[in-house]
Amino acid sequence: MPDSPLYAAAAVAVIALAIAVVVGVGLKVLRSFRELGTDAERATYNTLHAASKAGQHLRTGLNPAGAAKASRQLRGLLGCDALAITDVSGVLAWDGAAEELKPQLMPLAADVLAGGRTQVITAGDFPALAAGRVSSAVIAPIRAGSRVVGVVAAFAPSAGAGLVRATSEVADWVAAQVELAELDASRTLLMEAEVRALRAQISPHFIYNSLNAIASFINTDPARARELVVEFADFTRYSFRRHGDFTTLAEELRCIDRYLLLERARFGERVQVSLRIAPEVLGTVIPFLSLQPLVENAVRHGLEAKEGPGHITIAANDSGAFAEVTIEDDGVGMDPVQLQSMLAGHTDGEHVGLRNVDARLRQVYGDDHGLVIETAPGEGTLITMRVPKSQPGHDA
Repeated sequence: MPDSPLYAAAAVAVIALAIAVVVGVGLKVLRSFRELGTDAERATYNTLHAASKAGQHLRTGLNPAGAAKASRQLRGLLGCDALAITDVSGVLAWDGAAEELKPQLMPLAADVLAGGRTQVITAGDFPALAAGRVSSAVIAPIRAGSRVVGVVAAFAPSAGAGLVRATSEVADWVAAQVELAELDASRTLLMEAEVRALRAQISPHFIYNSLNAIASFINTDPARARELVVEFADFTRYSFRRHGDFTTLAEELRCIDRYLLLERARFGERVQVSLRIAPEVLGTVIPFLSLQPLVENAVRHGLEAKEGPGHITIAANDSGAFAEVTIEDDGVGMDPVQLQSMLAGHTDGEHVGLRNVDARLRQVYGDDHGLVIETAPGEGTLITMRVPKSQPGHDA
């Protein structure tokens, strides 16, 4: 039998070697994470990280809350003693030393706001700077398009050419964030305008015909007339509501049900409807008034011109990460070339509701989520809409 002390010593040696290897590898990995590459790579990473953090706070434009948080990141980028951000009316944020100079910043920045040119202010120009450790200020304009909307001011013991260039670059970067915020605001206003356009489209044609249909039942069937008045009131209340750009699929389907009830009062049995709705997608958030115009298109441009009865099928299915909604009619159909031209905005046409819905879907979800329309003269129309089931930030 082998000598046990010898085996014990060998085992201890093997374990010690294994520990040394593990520790060596661990230290090497730890150093690699700590080093993050070369000095240049670390500087690039720190710059991009600071810009990314600051950009998050400027997404809503120039305002005190966002500017205060962004100024901390931007002061680190410039390495200055203090940094301030203003709009045209006052100081939005001040980070760092020499805060006693804050009340005097707007008079200092007046020429930059008026002329749009970066200026360097020294203690010789402004004696108050000599009182503390910051004796120079670089004030650079924030331009949004052709407008100067504010300034970035960097304070330091001296203002070399490097600080002047860097402050100007930071001001230009802030300007880009402001322009992006304004673009987002413009897109929101555009979406609101398109919803108003859809409401305006509903009002003259549909309201006139619905009131005529209700009037026709007042003498012959008063109970039916009262029922239609209630449905008409509910439909218009939903269509002209003033809050929110989004709704749920369930709410939009209820609106469609009221719409079709009123249209059946006009067309009778000529309009036949089938529904196939998967319950699990009823809570899916969709843009407000995005389905009703598609059904109205099927009635007005598909079935109204067709002789005899027509059929509309409304289906909503669970398709993985998406809810897929289809509106199909067996009406007169459309010329696909003319329809494509109209959707692209090259020509006007009767199907403005389709174009508005298609544009809104693309704005909200991207170009891959526009309407898919299959049609041909005499062959009916199938419209498909796909929206994500998960939509953080979109509240119905």
